[in-house]
Amino acid sequence: MPPVSPDYVAHILDLLSGWGGVSARRMFSGVGLFRGGLMFGLIVRDVLYLKADDRNRPEFEAAGLRPFSYSRPGRTVELPYWEAPPELFDDAEEMLRWARRSFDAALAIRAERDQRAKAKKPARRPARRAKRARKITKI
Repeated sequence: MPPVSPDYVAHILDLLSGWGGVSARRMFSGVGLFRGGLMFGLIVRDVLYLKADDRNRPEFEAAGLRPFSYSRPGRTVELPYWEAPPELFDDAEEMLRWARRSFDAALAIRAERDQRAKAKKPARRPARRAKRARKITKI
C-alpha cells in the first residue's frame, strides 16, 4: 500500500478547488499541499495535516487534534502541522476556511523567518577605495 493514496489526494484537491492555485507535490513519504509556492498542508499515510501557528493552533487543540510528529534516534520531532478535523472531508466550505487559516499561518511563519534572517545579516561595509600609487620622485 502506498504511503498516500492518489484517491485521497484527489479528494482533498477537489475540496480545495474553489480556492484555486492549490497543487500537491510528493515529498519523502508524503505529499505537500502548496499555494503560490508556499506549503500549507501535509498528507502522510492518508492523514491531512494543516500548518499551525500561535493564531490558529488553539482551534486544533480545542478540537483535540494532534501535531504531526516522527521519530529520530533518541527523540521525537514535532512539526507545525496539525491533524485536520474529520468533518472537513464532508464540507468544502469548512475545508477552505481551515486551509486559508493554515496558509495565513505559513505566510506569517515565513515572514518571521525572513525577518530573523535579515536581522542576523551583518551590515555591509562600504567598499574601500583603491589606493592610488604614489609617484616618488628623487630630488
